[in-house]
Amino acid sequence: MPIVAVAIGAVVAIIVLIIIFKAIWRVAEPNEALIISGLGAKAHNRDTAESLGFKITTGKGTMVLPGFQTCRRLSLDTRVSGLEVTCVTSQGIKVHVRGVVIYKVGDDFSSIANAARRFLDQQKMMDDKTHQLFAGHLRSIVGNLTVEDLLRDRDRLTNQVRTSSADEMGKLGLVVDSLQIQDIEDEVGYIDNLGKPNSAAVASAARIAEAQRNQEATQAEQMAEQANAAQIRDTEIKKRQYQGQVDQAAAEARQQVITKETKNAELEADRREKALEAEVRKPADAKAYERVTLAEAERKAAVAQAQAEAEATKINGQAEAEATRMKGIAEAEAIKARADALAENQEAVIAQQLAERWPEIVEAGAGVFGNVDNMVVLNGAEGVEDMLAKALTLGGTGLGVARQLLSTMNGQRSADASASNGKLVPVESDPDTK
Repeated sequence: MPIVAVAIGAVVAIIVLIIIFKAIWRVAEPNEALIISGLGAKAHNRDTAESLGFKITTGKGTMVLPGFQTCRRLSLDTRVSGLEVTCVTSQGIKVHVRGVVIYKVGDDFSSIANAARRFLDQQKMMDDKTHQLFAGHLRSIVGNLTVEDLLRDRDRLTNQVRTSSADEMGKLGLVVDSLQIQDIEDEVGYIDNLGKPNSAAVASAARIAEAQRNQEATQAEQMAEQANAAQIRDTEIKKRQYQGQVDQAAAEARQQVITKETKNAELEADRREKALEAEVRKPADAKAYERVTLAEAERKAAVAQAQAEAEATKINGQAEAEATRMKGIAEAEAIKARADALAENQEAVIAQQLAERWPEIVEAGAGVFGNVDNMVVLNGAEGVEDMLAKALTLGGTGLGVARQLLSTMNGQRSADASASNGKLVPVESDPDTK
């Protein structure tokens, strides 16, 4: 515990020392001077060995005892003060002079001491005092000069003002970095009138120069136009000469073409004459001969064809007669064979005829049921077959068809029988075979 207490006490002591050091130690910035006054704050001016009642510190730190000493700061920054002064020249002309003064507190101990005595608590008054100082010197110097002197040599005016105010600025602890006269004006237009002759001369010279330039430009344009016209004329002449040569060459070429075309036309006429001789006249004679020969050949062919057709007609007639005779014999044999078949197996022939016309018989029998709306069939397919058989056998239309068929067959059988007894039925020949 005692060690901890000692350590804490040491830390507290260090902190207290740091606080005390910060409270009593002051450091001057590069652009300021520390003015320390109070108990023991005395120093000697290094420039004049004058004993001062305060201490000046620049660019370093110093100790200030609180309660016994006071530390204040004096700015060494550059300051700007504008000048607007109404002056009267030696000619009695009132002019307004505007300028600017750039100044600061001097870096030496004497300047700092002088500035500290006058502006330490009133640093904002530096600009006003500086303006008054320079305004007085500026009025004094301008009163000995003319307006022409002011306009002609402003550097002279600036140097005179700086030189005349240097001693007083030094007593204030101030030094001038720059002084510029920016503008000079008058109320009566004197300065403007001074410039008018020169302005008129300059304007006249400008107009003369402009007129000369315009004249020279016009002459140059005329010469250029003449040269251009001559060039155009020469170009047109050359173009026409060249065009004449081209036209002459074209005419000669056309003449050659015409001559060649004429010769070609003559050759073409000769060729066509020969072609006409070879292609028209000779073929015409040949065609005439051919027509005569063909006519004779056609006549002979017609005679031969007529003879052949007559012979063919005769042969066709004989062939048709023979075909008719053979057809009659075949039909008679067929009738005889049918009669023999009917005599030997009448039932088979009737069944065959019925089978051939069975669809017609069934269709006629089905007509019986045409007006029936509802019908109940028993025993399935057997019931349908039984019903159809009854329809055919109970005097229906199908039965009439069957009866008609049987009558037809009986008539046919009688005819066949008659034919078989040696009575032949005449058969007409096909009209197309006549």
